[in-house]
Amino acid sequence: MTYRINQHTGDKVALLGFGCMRLPMMDDGNGNHIPDQDSINFLIDEAIRNGINYFDVAPSYMNGMNESSVGKALARHKRDKFFIATKLSTSETTLEAQKGMYEKSFKELQVDYIDYYLLHNVGRVDKDLFRARFIESGILEFLLEERQAGRIRNLGFSFHGDVSIYDTLFELGIQWDFVMIQMNYIDWQNATAPRNVNAEYLYNKALANNAQCVIMEPLFGGRLGNLGPVARRPLEAVNPNATPAEWAFRYVGSFDNVLTVLSGMNHIDHLRENVKTFSPLVPLNQEEHEALAVVTEIMTTAGFIDCTGCNYCVPCPFGVPIPDILLRYNEYISERKEIDKNDPVLQQAGTCKGDICKLCEKECPQRIGIVEQMKKIYKLVSE
Repeated sequence: MTYRINQHTGDKVALLGFGCMRLPMMDDGNGNHIPDQDSINFLIDEAIRNGINYFDVAPSYMNGMNESSVGKALARHKRDKFFIATKLSTSETTLEAQKGMYEKSFKELQVDYIDYYLLHNVGRVDKDLFRARFIESGILEFLLEERQAGRIRNLGFSFHGDVSIYDTLFELGIQWDFVMIQMNYIDWQNATAPRNVNAEYLYNKALANNAQCVIMEPLFGGRLGNLGPVARRPLEAVNPNATPAEWAFRYVGSFDNVLTVLSGMNHIDHLRENVKTFSPLVPLNQEEHEALAVVTEIMTTAGFIDCTGCNYCVPCPFGVPIPDILLRYNEYISERKEIDKNDPVLQQAGTCKGDICKLCEKECPQRIGIVEQMKKIYKLVSE
């Protein structure tokens, strides 16, 4: 396993991190969707056995059961075998409520210190709510005190959205230990979704401010791991044996200021394939960078919808499988195929009632105009 050194604490962090947002779930027999604890234990055991030591969770993931399920799995290992990252993922603006979530994380994770603590998704709200939630509430001052006391070892934030908020956080005079940003070879200079930001800017801003980067969406919601034949061709000409996912991981791992690259590994085969890529990670050479530039040109001129499959937009009150529809549409685009008008997934776009709803657009971190996309896709399959 390739490791990077945390420049603030000296932590030896695996370059491949475990993103725990979507771990295996099961039916409890009463119609309730609950964590499959045995499967989660197995995956985390295998991750640690293969050198992975960074685990990213949040109170809001897995219907609020993320921290407790990962906490149970990690509690079976010595504390010095892992680093845990969790987040202040609440819409509350009162210090009392925010402290309540913070303290609950310790209980759920069964730890007495948190290695990496983040303000969650800071750019998704408008500036007034951002200030009310993170500054005027007093929570930031409190978290800085907690870092000083050692209960937080590293303090940072995760970012999507309004770049002025990203800039503001660096202008506060705080030394952020790390930041979590969306970065992949498409987003480096082609982040086209409304209020999304080129990773080149985010990365260089963090580097200039002595903050290392934790990378989310290295596969761009899975799209870069499932390239169509047209997009794969330039890569296969250089290295016919490498998978598209391997190319994407090697791209982000080649940047020196990247501390760790998060991957959601819900299946043992994914974990083993990713471990192989990072053990050790071989940085891209010039020829490989040029091949990815060709792929980027294909991907950014084909009319893609910038859905990363995060699932924040579901469940839809009208039962529309929004991520499935958008990702299926992208499959047709990436393969330069004519859209099948009888595709049962795409036909469900017609059940969207967005003109009276639009709840999905309020939740989308990419700020995709989901309602208009549903209309466009349904028009393609109905006319």
